[in-house]
Amino acid sequence: MHLNLRFFATFREAVGQKTLEHEFEDGATVGDVLSTLESEYEGLEGQILTEDGDLQPNLNILKNGREVLHMEGTATVMEDDDTLSVFPPVAGGA
Repeated sequence: MHLNLRFFATFREAVGQKTLEHEFEDGATVGDVLSTLESEYEGLEGQILTEDGDLQPNLNILKNGREVLHMEGTATVMEDDDTLSVFPPVAGGA
């Protein structure tokens, strides 16, 4: 299945581009996709998923614009031509 992946801020720097098209097996979950990305891009390793396979705190992962935490989390099933957007934690100041 074909997925569109979008990266922001430090994750964009780690991947080296804002958008990426990637092929995954049918039925892949958000967790499968994120695990694959962590293994393919050294700068993402350990930045998105915990050792238990959960999302790191304060990340925003959106499937077609909808936060996956309000769906099935990392168990959310992806479908052909879906877009997965990966946002790092946002910090602000003063």
